[in-house]
This record gives sequence, C-alpha cells and structure tokens, in this order.
Amino acid sequence: MNAKELREKSSEELQQTLLGLLKDQFHLRMQKSTGQLSQTHLLGQVRRDVARVKTVLNDKAGEK
Repeated sequence: MNAKELREKSSEELQQTLLGLLKDQFHLRMQKSTGQLSQTHLLGQVRRDVARVKTVLNDKAGEK
C-alpha cells in the first residue's frame, strides 16, 4: 500500500483501514510473544502502513 492509493480513499475508508492494520499489528505482536511468528518483517511493514494511513488522515484533516 502506498500513499498515492491512500490519498484516493475517503476518511471513512482510511479509518477502516487503520482499524484493520491495528488489529493485524496486535495479532502479530501476540504471535511474536508466543514464538509463533516466523516472518518477523511483517511487524515493521504493518507499523509503517499504520504511519502512512495516519499521515494521510492528518493531511486530510488539515485541508478542512
């Protein structure tokens, strides 16, 4: 997911995307803590995606 795709979405869609990413992040953290996570790079990817979505949401809020 890149910023260009995110800017095309509405604020409501971005909120839903953010909620889904935060749930994914929680599940990945739980898997890591129990030793079940083999693809540790996913934690960083999800964290960066959360930051991208929050940045676009803040940009949209600043435009209004």
